[in-house]
Amino acid sequence: MKKHLIRLLTAAGLVCFGVAVTKTYDKYQNTEHSRVPRKRTATTAYAGSFNPFVKQASAAATSGSSEDKIPNNTLEPRPVTIGPQTDDLRLYPTITKGMRTPFDLWRYYGRGVSSYTSPVLPMRFEQWVAFHERQKPQLMEDVREYMSGRYNFSGEAIPGQFMSGGKPIMAGPVARLPKGIDSYEQLASMKPAEIKEQDVFPFKPIAHPLQSSAHMVFPESWIKAHPEHRRIDVDMDIPEDYLPEFPPPLFLTTHKELGDVSNGQEITLDNYYEIFDGLLTPEQMEGVKELLRPSPTTWFNHTEHRVTLEPSKGVACMDCHVNGHTNGAIELGPDSRPNMARLRTDTPTMRGNFNLMQLSSKRSIRSMDHFSEVEEYFDGDPGMQQAIGPRAVKREVTNRMADFNAILDYPPAPKLDPLMRLIPDLATEQELRGEALFNGKAQCAKCHYGPAFVDDYMHDLQVERFYVGRPEGPIKTFPLRGIKDSPPYLHDGRCPTLHDTVEFFNIVLALNLNEQEKEDLVAYMLCL
Repeated sequence: MKKHLIRLLTAAGLVCFGVAVTKTYDKYQNTEHSRVPRKRTATTAYAGSFNPFVKQASAAATSGSSEDKIPNNTLEPRPVTIGPQTDDLRLYPTITKGMRTPFDLWRYYGRGVSSYTSPVLPMRFEQWVAFHERQKPQLMEDVREYMSGRYNFSGEAIPGQFMSGGKPIMAGPVARLPKGIDSYEQLASMKPAEIKEQDVFPFKPIAHPLQSSAHMVFPESWIKAHPEHRRIDVDMDIPEDYLPEFPPPLFLTTHKELGDVSNGQEITLDNYYEIFDGLLTPEQMEGVKELLRPSPTTWFNHTEHRVTLEPSKGVACMDCHVNGHTNGAIELGPDSRPNMARLRTDTPTMRGNFNLMQLSSKRSIRSMDHFSEVEEYFDGDPGMQQAIGPRAVKREVTNRMADFNAILDYPPAPKLDPLMRLIPDLATEQELRGEALFNGKAQCAKCHYGPAFVDDYMHDLQVERFYVGRPEGPIKTFPLRGIKDSPPYLHDGRCPTLHDTVEFFNIVLALNLNEQEKEDLVAYMLCL
């Protein structure tokens, strides 16, 4: 009898212990306590906790059966050794593929569970589609509200100014000033610490609108021509007026006399031969064909690990770099982990790459051959190739792709002489004043000089001096030649117009430019 009683009490104790462990696990699951930081406890972070425009993914998926919802049982990110620049930051939230992410991801830090991803969805494909059918409408409504809170996209154009193909150029600045700040001049007169303390910096970074899956988001102008690239989960967050023209002109260094070789057409696999036969070498013809050939990518492919309703052939280089330029599609830089630490990047133009030695925003890619060869189609994770299919481009093929890239020219700049100076007889007084400022007080020429107006270096602007956020570190200088054709500006598009860009640098570099000087600078850059 005594032996049975001991066994009964032992069993009861084990049951109580199991219940206690379960309750404790449920209490601390998905909090900072589930992965204890090494030096201090960070603020609890979860999607939507701090931002009225970001609602919890669970709320976005309230309809339907429980098996349709994305499970919230992913591992908490591993703790990091806390440095002096993380005191005001939050640990990244626990989020899996497809779930909504905070719009202010620059406020977060930490390590992911792993550097490696899996080509497996967190649910069946039909559930994946149903989940995004419910989440996307509210997500995009919140994205538009968030962006309209940061920018006044009025659609006002600069009178008489057009891109190389005729699209109007938008006037600015369109970034909204915070309450209590009456003018950009007032803001520029404040010290960085004061701006940061009052949280009034209008040019904070922009995150991908759905950074958990991220990948390429194409503008509506492209989607209308290529509906196979319409995503089921997210759309472009910048209005068409503030993006490059579509299709853009194409200029060749070898045939400047022809002007726009594309004749206003989008160059495709169907028409490239007709357009270029007799103008290019056979090797260049092979290169442009490969630039137009789709390859499977992380989320555009034939498997169920995709963000299109139907299976996709993939994406080609010139799907984003349309006609050797850009359509303004966004992506994430492939050079960092976790996924939520990757910087949003706009598609840069390929015009004038023959004059550049720095061909990646964060890494040392120093040749067009290397640029064409680098495997970015899987977001820097070659392990995805096994399930989705390799790009399989050999070195001799990427060399031919680079050969075509090497003859893509900048648009004409009739007011510039051979040494890239304004011709006084052709320039206005305002443009000449802008040139003097560019080379003098505004200090632009310290980084933007030579035939492409670029120094081919990376610079760290230390913008985190003006807001609470992760340091973005050094990012390459982008060329200013033909800059009017490539809005929005900075690597993530946080400056939609040239006016916004001038205001940004006036604050960040403490240039003390007045209103007239800023207008003069814009007038000059429109000539480049």
